Amino acid sequence: MDSVTIHDVLNKQRNYFNSGATLAPIFRVEQLRRLQNAIKSNESKINAALQKDLGKPAFEGYMCEVGLVLEELRYMIKFAYGLSRSRKAPTPLHQFAAKSYIQPEPYGNVLIMSPWNYPFLLTMGPLVDALAAGNTAIVKPSAYSPATSSVIQDLIDACFCSEYVSVITGGRAENQALLEEKFDYIFFTGSQSVGKIVMEKAARHLTPVTLELGGKSPCIVDKTAKIDLAAKRIVFGKFLNCGQTCVAPDYVWVHKSVKEELLQAITQEIAKQYGTCPLENQNYGKIISRKHFDRISSLIDARKVVFGGKKDEVSLKIEPTVMDHVNWDDPVMQQEIFGPVLPILTFTDLEKVVSTLQQKDSPLALYIFSRHQPSIDYVTQHVRYGGGCINDTVIHLATTAMGFGGVGASGMGAYHGKCGFDTFSHMKSIVHKKNWLDLPMRYQPYNPLYEKILRLFLG
Repeated sequence: MDSVTIHDVLNKQRNYFNSGATLAPIFRVEQLRRLQNAIKSNESKINAALQKDLGKPAFEGYMCEVGLVLEELRYMIKFAYGLSRSRKAPTPLHQFAAKSYIQPEPYGNVLIMSPWNYPFLLTMGPLVDALAAGNTAIVKPSAYSPATSSVIQDLIDACFCSEYVSVITGGRAENQALLEEKFDYIFFTGSQSVGKIVMEKAARHLTPVTLELGGKSPCIVDKTAKIDLAAKRIVFGKFLNCGQTCVAPDYVWVHKSVKEELLQAITQEIAKQYGTCPLENQNYGKIISRKHFDRISSLIDARKVVFGGKKDEVSLKIEPTVMDHVNWDDPVMQQEIFGPVLPILTFTDLEKVVSTLQQKDSPLALYIFSRHQPSIDYVTQHVRYGGGCINDTVIHLATTAMGFGGVGASGMGAYHGKCGFDTFSHMKSIVHKKNWLDLPMRYQPYNPLYEKILRLFLG
């Protein structure tokens, strides 16, 4: 789609929003119900697309994508009316007589740019929040997941008019054309490098942004951890979606005294969860493209592989791979892995671990496995990161009760549930002053007596 067409679509959406069509909560809920029904009716098509793009089995497609979108829809359908209402605020005594309130209002025309690793969830999840808040939206899914993008376009075209929600497909040219336009809000999920471009382009129009990025999310295992359970949950979180998860444990930092026990438990869990020949497991996904397959392959040092390491260049599958004796100078520690490769580092002093993490970019997630509460408190209080789990991995993002987002290099802003509604809303502060009383102290000529009274209120 060329830039002229994109500009035309945005102008139509701007006119549609300015007409006030999206403002009524009843309208928003009706649209969300329509989307909910369409997703339920087309679940098999969505799962087939996810299978084609990423090799995801239907169970995983529902658990990690479709089901989470439906949960977000259920939440917004239930609470959109309440979230849209004005919220009372205290009125200072010196503003008597008045009432104060905060009115959530939609930003207007929103751009949602989504990635390929969870192409349905990370497109539709933000869209649900944006529509619940009363916005129009242009959705730009990733070119790397064309089957899912096609299903998304069909769903949205069937549910909504293009003046309300529109899908723009394509690659870099379309991305660039979209970012040249003036939107009222941009929601981007993807890499740090592209996130910087999005933020730079948005700055030209003073457009607010939410950036959901990534980073090297650490997983700390101390000597008090329940090793068998830690291994099971680490393997689940790391190799889910073939490691292509923004909050996957990027590497494990394990106490030296339990490293060998953990290594053995992890290798046993890989075999238990994925079989002795993971490349032949139909429920084990694939790398999204040859480009990413080659990048991940280059990070594997055969001399340090203690489990896995095999690859299939035809199916673009890489075995769950564990590397030991890794240090910070290794290529696998120089970038976010975003694949099924798990480096193991060891430590003896937790304070040094925390000190090292404090000097690095803030990750999107952090996980600690421990039964020692002071150690848990020390890590969670002294390391800055987006969110995480204690004695588990990745599940913190699968809830409408808490916001999900990064901090620093891992992003800015958050969404899910009420937090998602608020992200796509401007909180307009309003004071409604009464007419029957007008205190004279603020008007000129200023009176010394009024100044004394004013200081009693404001001092």
